[in-house]
Amino acid sequence: MKAVVLEEYGSIEVLQLREIPTPEPAKKELLIKVQATALNRADILQRKGFYPGPPAEYEIPGLEFSGTVIANGDGATLYKEGDTVMGIVAGGAYAEFLTVHERQAMAVPKNIPIQEAAGIPEAWLTAYDALVHRGNLQAGQTCLIHAGASGVGTAAIQIAKILGARVATTTSTKKTSICKELGAEVAIDYTKKDYVKEISQWTNSNGVNVIIDLVGGEYLTRNLQAIAAKGTIVQVGLMGVGKPEIDLGILLQKRLKLIGTVLRSRSQQEKIDLTEKFSKEMLPKFTDCDFEVYVDTTYSLSNIGEAHMRMEQNLNIGKIIIEIP
Repeated sequence: MKAVVLEEYGSIEVLQLREIPTPEPAKKELLIKVQATALNRADILQRKGFYPGPPAEYEIPGLEFSGTVIANGDGATLYKEGDTVMGIVAGGAYAEFLTVHERQAMAVPKNIPIQEAAGIPEAWLTAYDALVHRGNLQAGQTCLIHAGASGVGTAAIQIAKILGARVATTTSTKKTSICKELGAEVAIDYTKKDYVKEISQWTNSNGVNVIIDLVGGEYLTRNLQAIAAKGTIVQVGLMGVGKPEIDLGILLQKRLKLIGTVLRSRSQQEKIDLTEKFSKEMLPKFTDCDFEVYVDTTYSLSNIGEAHMRMEQNLNIGKIIIEIP
């Protein structure tokens, strides 16, 4: 099969297609003909050598997929040959084929094109886990979602609205309208405004109950100022710059929770549990058209370097999809 195998780390030139053996499904695994994957910031970090994949004969990036079941390992009975599924993996989605535990797979909603479905697993599972299980966001509460026009951000806005929360986001100038279209009451242009002041005004100086932060860096100090007493900050990503500093006095005085989370390093059972909870509670809402997968652009696997450049330049709104013929 063809796959992008990292034989060295560096710029986009290291993203080269190679011919390698097609994997065989182990017990309880599915063999998937991958039809699409989607980019994540972790892919860029991995390409640069800062976020290596799990030990494997071939280091293949890619954390999510959509595709068709073409074979079942022993005991794998949840899906049959020809079923269209999607899911998260620890790596390996930049390839024509991959294997995955059957309980990490989710059926592609009937009204979602299979290529578009590749934009669901990583972003939506991350957003769901951060808001519901880590942030415990409740109806009537307020939340601030940084990088609101990212893949995780566009998912988090919609999930928060379904939960009955009020949403504010930070994003850049050209992306504020998209955040509002998806349900944000307030979309703060971080290039022009101080989000701490804007949040204070929006909440009558109370602060927000939950912050979902994909930026990190210097945002940490300001998040402590924007969060309400007994609030929760969920650190999901590290896109930002600057040295993160924490005022322990504010942390104690406000009785805050600061939670770090990542999907890739979790055990298989943890990933299965999250996938099954999301499938039960949130996946039907795609069929009901309550949720929209916001797709930015689509590239072929042979143009994966161009896709990485678009994300590195922070040009995307929503998910960048990679089609794999």
